[in-house]
Amino acid sequence: MKYYIIAGEASGDLHGSNLMKGIKNYDSSAEFRVWGGDKMCDAGGDLVKHYKEHSFMGLVPVIKNIRTIKANFKLCEEDLKQYKPDVLILIDYSGFNLRVAKFAKAMGLKIFYYISPQVWAWRKGRVKTIKQLIDKMFVILPFEKEFYASYGYDVKFVGHPLLDAIEEYKKNKLISKSEFIEKYRLSEKPVIAILPGSRKQEIKEKLPEMLGVVSNYKDYQFVIAAAPSIDESYYRGFISEDDDVKLIFDDTYNILNNSTAALVTSGTATLETALFKVPEVVCYRGGALSYYVVKYLVDIKFISIVNLIMDRQVVKELIQYDLNRDNIIKELDKILNDKTYRDKMLTDYDVLATKLGGVGASERAASVMIEELEK
Repeated sequence: MKYYIIAGEASGDLHGSNLMKGIKNYDSSAEFRVWGGDKMCDAGGDLVKHYKEHSFMGLVPVIKNIRTIKANFKLCEEDLKQYKPDVLILIDYSGFNLRVAKFAKAMGLKIFYYISPQVWAWRKGRVKTIKQLIDKMFVILPFEKEFYASYGYDVKFVGHPLLDAIEEYKKNKLISKSEFIEKYRLSEKPVIAILPGSRKQEIKEKLPEMLGVVSNYKDYQFVIAAAPSIDESYYRGFISEDDDVKLIFDDTYNILNNSTAALVTSGTATLETALFKVPEVVCYRGGALSYYVVKYLVDIKFISIVNLIMDRQVVKELIQYDLNRDNIIKELDKILNDKTYRDKMLTDYDVLATKLGGVGASERAASVMIEELEK
């Protein structure tokens, strides 16, 4: 069969590539035409557009690139008409994908959605649109099935593909502690990881507060998980020469695998940190206007995926004005020195991993998709 898959960012490219591998296990003659990245290409996809060329985040970038965005919609529509796939598979990236879904529905295409947009957090009215356009939704967070059911929409929970990605990484790319120390010229002191995000604005808002505690932990070394898209000089602008802080680019999983604790920006990184069993403090701060707009629009109890899945506080969230040096020290001290507190967090991480459905999410999603297509 012919599969047309659209992903709009690096995580979608990763999960899309694993889904493609799963589909090949059930459909050896599968053909893939994709909007994605290098990983989907490596998995056998015929690339229409790289996500770096069509992914624009935030209001200002979208306005600046409105002509490019319109041209991309037109390209996608024409390409769908020419390719005539058996199914269109959309991966998150709702702003682009839901518009494409409307066009594909008018074409009469079968449409699957893998990895739901976060409609449970904001703009819940989109559920109505999803019900009208999408033949089958495949969700990766356990609470999403119940959320959609409250709107009369039956979705399939397949588990979180991040478990697959981490399992594959552990098999092929994880290095030992001694190799890690030697490779990055680290000391033997235990590591506290800092994951400040991958965009300059979020790094600017959070990294100074995260680094503000370094001088209080002389028996530890701090390692920043740096994004390959950001220049080293940008990070260096926040780091004091007197502090024991290392920069490591594009190797977050090896950093986490060798860390005792972590300061983590909100987002998927909080879940990755938990799955590597690293006790963490979640750090979030946005611009004042952006923060209050988001606070007004978003209807969720927590900002970290860990707490959202567990539906209670497992990891401490320091949000906006609560993100300061004193509060970070208070939480880090508990993680590093209070064994009961630390052990409880690690036990909760085990429960979290079980709730996520275990490894094999990509395979399960692929299996159900093939079943749906064969009906």
